[in-house]
Amino acid sequence: MSTTVTEEILPLPISSEGPQKAQDIELSSCNDQQIERLGAVPAEEPNQIDRNTLFKLLSCGFCFFFAGTNDGAIGPLVPYMLRTYHISTGSIAIIYASTFSGWLLAGLTNSHLRNYLPFGMILLFGSFVQLLAHVLRPWTPPFGLFAASFCLNALGMAYQDSHANTYVSSVKDAHRWLGFIHAMYALGCLVGPFVATAVATSGKGERWLFFYAVEAGLGVANLVGVVVTFWDTLGFNSTAQEEGREGERGEIGKNKEAVREIKETFKLPGLWMLSLFYFSFLGAGITAGGWIVEYLVTIRNGELSKVGYVPSGLWGGVFLGRLLLAEPTYRFGERRMLLLYCVLMLGLQLVFWLVPNIVANATAISVLGFFYGPLFATGISVASKLFPKRVQATALGFIFVLAQSGGAFFPALTGVIASRAGVQVMQPIVVALIVTAGVSWALVPKVPRRDE
Repeated sequence: MSTTVTEEILPLPISSEGPQKAQDIELSSCNDQQIERLGAVPAEEPNQIDRNTLFKLLSCGFCFFFAGTNDGAIGPLVPYMLRTYHISTGSIAIIYASTFSGWLLAGLTNSHLRNYLPFGMILLFGSFVQLLAHVLRPWTPPFGLFAASFCLNALGMAYQDSHANTYVSSVKDAHRWLGFIHAMYALGCLVGPFVATAVATSGKGERWLFFYAVEAGLGVANLVGVVVTFWDTLGFNSTAQEEGREGERGEIGKNKEAVREIKETFKLPGLWMLSLFYFSFLGAGITAGGWIVEYLVTIRNGELSKVGYVPSGLWGGVFLGRLLLAEPTYRFGERRMLLLYCVLMLGLQLVFWLVPNIVANATAISVLGFFYGPLFATGISVASKLFPKRVQATALGFIFVLAQSGGAFFPALTGVIASRAGVQVMQPIVVALIVTAGVSWALVPKVPRRDE
């Protein structure tokens, strides 16, 4: 769920999603001066990145990998959740709704939180909340608590990943490092299904829950990584503490400025079409990734222990797409290439739907993921050139709120409808979302020439 998180982003060739990432809400955390004073950016940019900055970048990459393993494992584990808790597919909608509530809560609280906590402390808080969520899961908790843990996980992910994006976008060669961290998210989504399926099939009983013990271990490593690499931004020094006091003194002024920016943002041409684009394509990707295993088991009569690995093909395609399609997408034109990708995705989704063969289905969904990969980053690149710099963070924040809405709403809707009509309803829903994404992208205004 993403993959890919809201950040103030420069034009870049590759990025996150996904489900989710990546992505994210009104989570532009600190301006350039704040980050520099907190030690996130060197005052004088060197020709090469120093060791301290490199370790911080690697820590950011790991936090995205950690988020990806969680999001990528949901699809393979859905059949086990249904059988362990004796619930219908409609009840899985509660998990997706809980996830969205975490993103929404982060969007509502982030601007206030950053007035009281230093930059690094927000990263640490986000990593702690994610660890807490995973600790709640391995011991077969009641379904209500299990579902609520997804709200906690999304909240922590939103705080940490969005601020990591803000930090990475401030370093030298930011477009490359942003590509790195979002590729790490896709790599996590690739690894997650393999680990989850291996753990779930390792024995009888509720073995699948032990996957979250593995996640808790990764959560500890994530938290330790933040403490070690971002120690100088945790606020244990007078400079960071003074920065916090300045934030408190200027809170009223900042709130007024935020209201003005929001009003200006809503008048921007292209805002609503880009929002619909993200709402649709992120909804399509997360719906397909979340329900594909149950679909192959129920409709194609696949063996759960084998088809549980299919989502790894989808996310492997996303990972390769972000690495290999960035340059051709930029070179041959972002607008036309994304339209081409949407057409190819539609064709592959129809193959998945209409060809009753598991091997063909797994191949089609993997190649679909390859063309799905560049969509998130290219949308960011166009938005960063389409919107004025003074409102970019607010505009991207609004867009990603709707993106996360799509990533949570459509998997939930699929579950509700599937509880009555069967999981095969996933196919027309995903097809409709791909078509909507392509049409909305075609209607996004062309980037104006500006000397900013």
